[in-house]
Amino acid sequence: MFTGIVAEAGEVRRVEDADGGRRLTISAEEVLTDVEHGASISVNGACLTVEKFDDETFEVFLAEETVAKTYLGDVTVGDTVNLERALRADTRLDGHFVQGHVDTTTEVVDVRQVREDWEYEFAIPEEFGQYIVNKGSVALDGISLTVAEKGEDTFTVAIIPTTRDVTNLSGKEPGDPVHLEVDVLAKYAEQLLAK
Repeated sequence: MFTGIVAEAGEVRRVEDADGGRRLTISAEEVLTDVEHGASISVNGACLTVEKFDDETFEVFLAEETVAKTYLGDVTVGDTVNLERALRADTRLDGHFVQGHVDTTTEVVDVRQVREDWEYEFAIPEEFGQYIVNKGSVALDGISLTVAEKGEDTFTVAIIPTTRDVTNLSGKEPGDPVHLEVDVLAKYAEQLLAK
């Protein structure tokens, strides 16, 4: 479980296609301060398990399901990824509950600067529109964000300078892929109401 408050942006240092998946080696600082073998780290919103680590990098394995469901199968050396350690039970919840289970991939439609802030517009993926609501929570590449406005085919979020500086959003352009995790509470409510 995560909060969607990204600790830092890391860099993909090595990519290795492996039998049944893919291995990534990622540089980091903050998420490595108390890392252990088997720890969970959110990488662009996908909950991954640390298999190896040293003072500067950690290694994760992407199973076939992860490669199929995310765009992590397409990342290359030098790409920037958002990183967050798993939520501790004795910590404040600053974002919202983010499971690290990517629902789907969407894409950036537009990026606009509005004075000091930024407005990002994303496509609403088919079959996920009912989970995106005005002022509701979404996680995009693992970042906890609030939907500013929902249109027929797109939705927008407002990005403050700190979020843009700390995350990989500063490098995103129209057409770029982004992981989407909708609010799990909406999915639970839908299932309960369907009974």
